[in-house]
Amino acid sequence: MTQIPLTYSPEVAEARKNGLPIVALESTIITHGMPWPQNVETAARVEAEIRASGAVPATMAILKGRIHIGLTEAELNALGQATDVAKLSRADLAACVVRGGNGATTVAATMICARLAGITTFATGGIGGVHRGAETSFDISADLQELAQTAVTVVAAGAKAILDLPKTWEYLETAGVPVIAYGQDELPSFWSRASGLKAPLRMDDPAQIAASAAMRAALGIPGGQLVANPIPKEHEIPREEIMPHVEAALREVEAGRVSAKEVTPFLLDRIFTLTEGRSLTANIELVLNNARLAAQIAAASAKLN
Repeated sequence: MTQIPLTYSPEVAEARKNGLPIVALESTIITHGMPWPQNVETAARVEAEIRASGAVPATMAILKGRIHIGLTEAELNALGQATDVAKLSRADLAACVVRGGNGATTVAATMICARLAGITTFATGGIGGVHRGAETSFDISADLQELAQTAVTVVAAGAKAILDLPKTWEYLETAGVPVIAYGQDELPSFWSRASGLKAPLRMDDPAQIAASAAMRAALGIPGGQLVANPIPKEHEIPREEIMPHVEAALREVEAGRVSAKEVTPFLLDRIFTLTEGRSLTANIELVLNNARLAAQIAAASAKLN
């Protein structure tokens, strides 16, 4: 039987030994989301936020063909400056490992790595989803199918606002994925607290969210759950302000400038420019906010276990 090449950071290994709560983190935000050194500074802030909230961070990445569950400070700094890092999802994760390559994990790949390590809670910024025009392009993120089959609770500020949000939520409903708005009745839309879409479920207690995941496992229901955690009010960009910028960026994509995996990075970069950097500031704050909530859910899960 093929041996899975897992490497645990010393901090995560100690946490596993002592039964401490652990929160998984993706690494594409480091390699593909921000420039050096802001990428590593932000990653360190997110990890520190998780520690301050009573849990242990486990940033996932593939380094020289090994799946790293948690990164040391040196590894994090090296990853933040590397240029030969693949952006990995379910389809290419195994190939990167076999080739001995370096790769950053998307939401889907992070969920797979978390499952391998027995980590049940994951904090990210926003999930991927159904892209605009998917009825002809069939461009749908692997994140959605991963939520339907991998038992990890994902805390995000909703789906990225550049996507077709109604179709994204409809897809998750069809796939049987619980979508839980935290603390409000409306689904958030990444940079904004509002989306105009009512949440199918609402929970206000991290312990209840953890209990829901445990009950799904007990019932034998496969897959994870998505916790849609709205960005704090003081850091949001209201929907009526951000959406004209989103639409302007989307028109550039429709003109044929980019395609495939380059669409999302291009859109985020254009929106950064159009908002004069406010979108990135909001992005950082919502990730920190998600990290805090994920730590609370992980702590509640640890008590249940």
